[in-house]
Amino acid sequence: MTQPPAGDRIRVITRDPDLGILAARLLFSLQREVFARLAERGHGDVRPRHGAILAYLDAGGVRATELARLSGRHKQIVGRLVDELETLGYVERRPDPADRRAKLVVPTERGLDQQRQADDIIAAIERRHAATIGEPAYAHLRQALKAITAEHHLRDGDA
Repeated sequence: MTQPPAGDRIRVITRDPDLGILAARLLFSLQREVFARLAERGHGDVRPRHGAILAYLDAGGVRATELARLSGRHKQIVGRLVDELETLGYVERRPDPADRRAKLVVPTERGLDQQRQADDIIAAIERRHAATIGEPAYAHLRQALKAITAEHHLRDGDA
């Protein structure tokens, strides 16, 4: 089967973007808004790359290996991001009480505040999206996205 000329493909993508393009547009738009609003609330030093850690932190702490698994990032990248967040005052490393050889990444008070602020911002964005397409449609969209991402995690061995 022959492919349409490159210009025709661009027009098709513009008119009817595929799932990857739609997901990327949503992700980048969400990131821009979340991090701009976090900056307004005193957290202008965190960047979208830090979301790979901040999104998965637990008040009791999480091992870096678990952060790597949850975020889908390599351990070395997670280590660098944790180093950055530690320098910025969002996390600290503490010994894991279950295994003193291991360390937990624990949010500081500043980190917990950032998480609360981000949760509030994302909840407001979700309410806005639900108002745009209606509550039932938005609930269905979220359920469908959960099913699709769960299937990808199972297929990719990330579950």
